[in-house]
Amino acid sequence: MEVKEITNRDIDFAKWYTDVCMKADLIDYSSVKGSMIIRPLGYAIWENMQKVLDEKFKESGHENVQMPMFIPESLLNVEKEHVDGFAPEVAWVTHGGKEKLEERMCVRPTSEVLFCEHYKKIIKTYRDLPKLYNQWCTIVRWEKTTRPFLRSREILWQEGHTMHQTKEEALQETLKMFNIYKDFQENYLAIPVITGRKTDKEKFAGAEITYTIEAMMYDGYALQNGTSHYFGNHFADAFGIKFTDSDNTLKTPYQTSWGVSTRMIGALIMVHGDDRGLVLPPRIAPFKVIIIPIGDVEHQLVELQESLKEKNITYKVDDSNKTPGFKFAEAEVKGYPIRLELGKRDLENGKVTIVRRDTLEKINVDYNDVVDKINELLVDIQNDMYNRAKVRRDEMIYEASTYDELKNIAETKPGFIKINWCGNVTCENKIKDDTTLKSRCIIEDEEVNGPCVVCGKKAKTRIYIGKQY
Repeated sequence: MEVKEITNRDIDFAKWYTDVCMKADLIDYSSVKGSMIIRPLGYAIWENMQKVLDEKFKESGHENVQMPMFIPESLLNVEKEHVDGFAPEVAWVTHGGKEKLEERMCVRPTSEVLFCEHYKKIIKTYRDLPKLYNQWCTIVRWEKTTRPFLRSREILWQEGHTMHQTKEEALQETLKMFNIYKDFQENYLAIPVITGRKTDKEKFAGAEITYTIEAMMYDGYALQNGTSHYFGNHFADAFGIKFTDSDNTLKTPYQTSWGVSTRMIGALIMVHGDDRGLVLPPRIAPFKVIIIPIGDVEHQLVELQESLKEKNITYKVDDSNKTPGFKFAEAEVKGYPIRLELGKRDLENGKVTIVRRDTLEKINVDYNDVVDKINELLVDIQNDMYNRAKVRRDEMIYEASTYDELKNIAETKPGFIKINWCGNVTCENKIKDDTTLKSRCIIEDEEVNGPCVVCGKKAKTRIYIGKQY
């Protein structure tokens, strides 16, 4: 493995991204077209994401369940708007063994209908509510164009599905989970995000309201990195879910759904990575420190490992027979937040060398102070990575007050554009047709003054627009 094998991200960002996925041993390709093998480092990152989010879900009262992988066609068709939204991406099973199935089944693209079928059986009175369920699973969507982590035919994700007694409770749940996602993205992944409500055109099929988390990648493209949906009664009505309320009347419950996926690993790569490879934020890195022994340092290595364990700092030792230079390059490609060079000569002087992956700064530290210094640096690295990403993102957010200005920015500058919008889907479609930019989310905390940049009529709101992955 040589660093020079990674394409310069400013020359060919798409090739750079694939190079990092492969050279950092995050994924491999297989004979299953459109799907990927997630290798140990890639899966360890996902496991850390799962662990953090799963704890947050359970702290907020949610329970994990497991739904079937297959959905009968008749069940999928119960909610028409929903099935129409997914129809182009559905994979169908028509045979079981050598026998043709009486009814074909799809491999779940999402599980709303499965949860609703189950909820109809178990929700009878207001005492059965709320139902706060979450599922960690695999889904299948038959994407035409795939890319590791970003778009795959087989996706690892979580999907929360909840039922509530009142509209107010369901709306509160939608926003609560949305804020858990936002906190996770910013405080664990060190990714600054733009959040808000999707337009009616871009919201999830079957939802009344979709809240979205939009991250900007290094190249200025948007990545939808998580969504939370308020369904109202749509699915409950379609499935005939009713409960007896405290006033002894029959009512329909209110529903939410929310989810994130391994797409977040793609965001980590594209926000923080550089021409040497992966750069992992300490709070999500499977191994925060890579130790590279140089020479006969067995005693100090054992001592150091014990000290790191005491401080709950995860680490890995590269004791392979590769050259130190090769090990350094490999550590950089794989993105370990801190590289600790444990050299015999340095130790004779009571020193060790620490290298920050985010800046490649080399720091000579007294051996006796090394663990305290690592703890200090891990906090600094996490904060610095977030702040650098935020500065870059903010530099690529523009405002357009006329349509000509919007088109000029779209043609010459990567990033997001803030505009006034009348709320009419015709204007939204025109922007997409003329520039390929799509609405990212509605800006709900800014005053609206002036006309829509497309049609010139009075603007009702402001929105972010941008190109997307």
